[in-house]
Amino acid sequence: MTDIPTLSHWIDGRAFDGESRRTAPVYNPARGTVSTTVRLASTGDVDTAIAAASAAFSAWRDTSLAKRQSILFTFRELLNARKSELAAILTSEHGKVTSDALGEIARGLEVVEFALGMPHLMKGDYSENVSTGVDVYTLRQPIGVVGIISPFNFPAMVPLWFFPIAIAAGNTVVLKPSEKDPSAANWMAQLLAEAGLPAGVFNVVHGDKEAVDALLEHPDVASISFVGSTPIARYIYETAAKNGKRVQALGGAKNHMLVLPDADLDLAADAAVNAGFGSAGERCMAISVVVAVEPVADDLIEKITSRMAGLTVGDGTRNCDMGPLITEAHRDKVASYIEVAEADGALVVVDGRGIEVDGDASGFWLGPTLFDKVSPTSAVYKDEIFGPVLSIVRVGSYEEGLDLINESPYGNGTAIFTNDGGAARRFQYEVQVGMVGINVPIPVPVGYHSFGGWKQSLFGDAKAYGPAGVAFFTREKAVTSRWLDPSHGGINLGFPQHD
Repeated sequence: MTDIPTLSHWIDGRAFDGESRRTAPVYNPARGTVSTTVRLASTGDVDTAIAAASAAFSAWRDTSLAKRQSILFTFRELLNARKSELAAILTSEHGKVTSDALGEIARGLEVVEFALGMPHLMKGDYSENVSTGVDVYTLRQPIGVVGIISPFNFPAMVPLWFFPIAIAAGNTVVLKPSEKDPSAANWMAQLLAEAGLPAGVFNVVHGDKEAVDALLEHPDVASISFVGSTPIARYIYETAAKNGKRVQALGGAKNHMLVLPDADLDLAADAAVNAGFGSAGERCMAISVVVAVEPVADDLIEKITSRMAGLTVGDGTRNCDMGPLITEAHRDKVASYIEVAEADGALVVVDGRGIEVDGDASGFWLGPTLFDKVSPTSAVYKDEIFGPVLSIVRVGSYEEGLDLINESPYGNGTAIFTNDGGAARRFQYEVQVGMVGINVPIPVPVGYHSFGGWKQSLFGDAKAYGPAGVAFFTREKAVTSRWLDPSHGGINLGFPQHD
């Protein structure tokens, strides 16, 4: 019998076993088997990582912008050249198909490339002669040790949303990835070391709530960046803020796609299938509710259903369209909503249970699932299911659809499908959601804009990456300066006055 390897932490430039003997299984979800185990950090192990980051901070902060940029550029080149290695890790531990894994890495690379402009982004402002002989200027400086807590659904992209900007700005990092698919974090840590990043600047601790709480409570951690469910995001925000930290905590979603009667229904059906079932629906930006303004619902459902029939579900290495869900427990939870939908009076148009798959029968499979006539009072509508489940809600007008979206407690992403420019412009103004797509189903901003929602989809001080990320990982210092010329003289203890 082959021994199952154990993944260690990465602290101070090397693999680190730590004091804790607790471990957790890591599955290949397409096979339903344990591929590795991962160490779960104790509070003491997290303290060791933070101490390494703290010790490395002064020297890294004092490293020139040009040198930091050079190291990050080398990392970018290595990551781009070896992205197939990372994609294979993502597919083996998360289950997403290889093309989706490569797409995840590509979106992460966008933020690396944005961070390469940090010498320009760190520039301050200068005001000359604000008072006679007095100048005022501002500086942007790093904040210190930053903590990152990332989710299972994007093991590479979400850390890449944060640490390139943090590192480029002169901070040091402690990353706590999901224990469900942790290997990508160590792979990136080793790649950063190969790129020349000094030991201690980037550290990885694996763990569960004990490790999370240790990061949230440690006095030497200046900020916390988090992506996950809304209940945990709220807990992260409240706990970290109580301990005096900056927080960006991105929570859950229930993303709606409003389809108007004038929309191109073929385009809308393609978008609904792509955004609803890509990555097995395990995306915070997935479309989970299609709001069909009558009379288009029947035609739209027919088009969506015909496209669903052509999807292949199976092992992500076999050129399938959709892979498994992350764990057996999560698969069972998502599948349970089919019974909930039936009990609440919805019509199950396509049932994803018991489908034929191109993969091991023990994998955590659930096929694309479609509900019609879903009531907004049903848990199917209200809950973030986080799986390949798409609900159709029928409404009678644009206004009814808009009200439905705005009444949601979430405000992450939304989309409208229409050929009416006036309706689209009105929607982007009136909808209470942080990211809006117009004939674009997954409106994730590019790396030089910022990602984040409204309402219960975002807690804390800033959105992710882009200008908001630069502001989050730096703090501004204002300097008022006067250099006296030889003609000065006299002593004046009064309050400075403008001349």
